[in-house]
Amino acid sequence: MRFLSSGQPSSFVPSSIVRNVTLAALLPASLLASASAFAQVPPPGVNARSWVLMDATANQVLASGNADERVEPASLTKLMTAYLVFEALQSKKISMDQVIEPSEAVRRVKNDESRMFIEANKPVSVHDLVYGMIVQSGNDAAIALAELVGGSEANFVNMMNAEAQKLGMTHTHFADVNGMPDPNHYTTAGDLATLSARLIRDYPEYYEIFSVKEFKYNNIKQPNRNRLLWIDPTVDGLKTGHTQAAGYCLIASARRPLAGGGNRRLVSVMMGEQKEHDRVQDSLKMLNYGYSAYDTTRIYQANQAVATPRVYKGTLDAVKVGVQKDQFVTLPKGAADKARPQVELTSPLIAPLAVGQQVGSAKFVGADGKVLAQVPLVALEAVPQAGVVGRVWDSLMLMVNKKKS
Repeated sequence: MRFLSSGQPSSFVPSSIVRNVTLAALLPASLLASASAFAQVPPPGVNARSWVLMDATANQVLASGNADERVEPASLTKLMTAYLVFEALQSKKISMDQVIEPSEAVRRVKNDESRMFIEANKPVSVHDLVYGMIVQSGNDAAIALAELVGGSEANFVNMMNAEAQKLGMTHTHFADVNGMPDPNHYTTAGDLATLSARLIRDYPEYYEIFSVKEFKYNNIKQPNRNRLLWIDPTVDGLKTGHTQAAGYCLIASARRPLAGGGNRRLVSVMMGEQKEHDRVQDSLKMLNYGYSAYDTTRIYQANQAVATPRVYKGTLDAVKVGVQKDQFVTLPKGAADKARPQVELTSPLIAPLAVGQQVGSAKFVGADGKVLAQVPLVALEAVPQAGVVGRVWDSLMLMVNKKKS
């Protein structure tokens, strides 16, 4: 890990400043902001024991408090259960129309737990189970889905832990699919922000289920426990959680228009609130802060050439380079107006080059010279190797240029 002159890791700045998400699986860009790079409005105070505000569009954590502190996830566990179920749906391993008969395991769910009221050995569709788990937070639905996807609940839990590591959730371990109190069942606000952003990004076709306000099964209608769905029309997910030990928890996501077109998405994670009312108000307060205090700027557009450098020993004399996905950066209001892009290319570029091969980097530099963001630049087109004559000629050209330099 590289360190700044202040002795802090280069990926870290105080929580009151935009900082790099420490999740390699999420980040296409390296955010290198420092406290002196720009000023900002401090985040509002909240009552949560730990919390995170993430800009999911730019994949940046904007502010946080005790983000790596170990906490109980309670029913927020079902976000990972849902992630793996969505993966199985997307890969056609299971289907929404599929009908199953839940095992006797669903009888373990007690009357005082969240339930969708399925019955053992009574047919139910995967569609209803998914909605029952997400909208009604049904523990029984989560167990039935886990057995379907994993073959057994124990094997599904192993899948959850493997996926957590894959996503970079290094402070997380699951012991069940629902979040019942267990010393081996824990996570952090930072890890849950990672999971939430990946769930939204990886499975947009299923994410919309989190915005459903109520679901009826077995003649029992239950409302979504995320009260922000009724308070703020821009909020479209994600999940609540509560146990006596975990306190009141809420992960909320909102999508609002982005200047210049498109939308900008924020994710707020509040853990360990003492009151149900507090998790709602603190989440709303933090989302509003993120939208009012920060602006998101698209610094590079997908597949748009930002440079056409010379290529040697190839069938083309030059290659278009850029980024394959839109790249955004989120900064305190006004900071982006004073920043500028800066391109650095590998030299010399020698064929063959494949599409997507890194050939340099692009930086977003503040007025004081601080690098605010850095993304890899890649070849947007393939450049095959030239024939013998072309390679020999370019070798001579390289020798001449080297002598001149």
